[in-house]
Amino acid sequence: MMGAAMDGMDGMNGLFCERALLPDGWASNVALRFDARGTLTAVERDAEANGLPQAAGPVIPGMPNLHSHAFQRAMAGLTEYAGASEDSFWTWRDAMYGFVRRMTPEAAEAVAALLYMEMAKQGYTAVAEFHYLHHDTDGRPYADRAEMSRRILAAADTAGIGLTHLPVLYAHSGFGGKPPSDGQKRFINDVDGLLSIVAAMQTAMGTERAGRRAGLALHSLRAVTPEEMRDALAGLDALDPGAPIHIHIAEQTAEVDDCVAWSGKRPVEWLLENAPVGPRWCLVHATHVTPAEVDGMAASGAVAGLCLTTEANLGDGLFPAIPFLAQGGRFGVGSDSHISVSAAEELRLLEYGQRLVQRRRNVLRIGDCPSIGGGLYRAAVAGGAQALGQPVTGGGIQVGQPADLVVLDADNPKLLSRTDDSLLDAYVFASDGHAVRDVVAAGRTVVREGRHVREDAIRAAYRRAIEGLRRDT
Repeated sequence: MMGAAMDGMDGMNGLFCERALLPDGWASNVALRFDARGTLTAVERDAEANGLPQAAGPVIPGMPNLHSHAFQRAMAGLTEYAGASEDSFWTWRDAMYGFVRRMTPEAAEAVAALLYMEMAKQGYTAVAEFHYLHHDTDGRPYADRAEMSRRILAAADTAGIGLTHLPVLYAHSGFGGKPPSDGQKRFINDVDGLLSIVAAMQTAMGTERAGRRAGLALHSLRAVTPEEMRDALAGLDALDPGAPIHIHIAEQTAEVDDCVAWSGKRPVEWLLENAPVGPRWCLVHATHVTPAEVDGMAASGAVAGLCLTTEANLGDGLFPAIPFLAQGGRFGVGSDSHISVSAAEELRLLEYGQRLVQRRRNVLRIGDCPSIGGGLYRAAVAGGAQALGQPVTGGGIQVGQPADLVVLDADNPKLLSRTDDSLLDAYVFASDGHAVRDVVAAGRTVVREGRHVREDAIRAAYRRAIEGLRRDT
């Protein structure tokens, strides 16, 4: 595996920031200090540098990416052509099944490392990996059932970003325990098999580095029975009663219709009535929900996992963000299928989608913050940290959280002469993908002057992996 053999990341014990975004707003001359794990231990305002390295621009908290299927990065852009029949999420899924048949552990690691490098360069400092590519190409478990999960951890180590690993329980192809299809055979586990992967990854994560966590994901209500869900959640609680729980839900109207036919309830409605949904939970997509479901989600304290570029790419629909935020709902963003890997673009599309529906501007104002970009960024940092099982913040840099920091490039023409929330507005709505200068993840420099510290080696490994996958086509 790549991670242990590579070098280039500088560990630091702190950073001095002329301007930094804290939970209660922007502050000047901020001294940040980290411990050996990469956890923030001190945030001092109006301080002196006293030998600390100085940030080369304004510093904001890194963005957690709350939803990723890493292997799909290798097929981004391969399904943008019209077929003989009407295209939808379901036809895209069939193409994905065909692609995944060829993915080896070595290729999966190389693809994930490239993806996580790209995330870091765009200001994502940690990721929740919703991981369901478990088994060999014939559907049989590897000798080490957690082989593919360990490859994800190795990739995160190589790229240097935080990881919340979420092995996915995927047991069926449809509601009511429908048998899985041949295309799903690499994904299928029973509850005990899945929990063994979670336990193995809890051990593998260790305690030496901040920003590492193992949890569990339920693929969807159509892929697990109520009994399997109950047993999986009980097993997770026995391993870690605070571990995060994620689930795909109500992404397509066909799923909603099938759920109603099976249970008489809509997906989010059924989940809220039959599962202990609370702050540990992340409901991914939740695109097609009623006002009552919106109210229930917000009241539960769960995070809405919004993946705007993927949802747009698949033609899913738009999440009802206005009423959800009005009820105090929490959200974060993810790059999901990685058709785009940009936190700013996810937030931009979140606001722009609502503008198109409402036919007005500056729609998603968060609380009393007049800055749309600033409010959305803070909220997504806080919701993302909650979804990843990290210490929850107010959207700013604070003691106890991983030292995950993004230094914006104040000399970028799109950001030039902007300050504070005006800077965040420009970053979210006008930046061109080159606004991030430096990135620190768990106290280690992973991006320096816009370039990842291991970029050449990661790109070379990815090239070899892709060439191998194409030879097998």
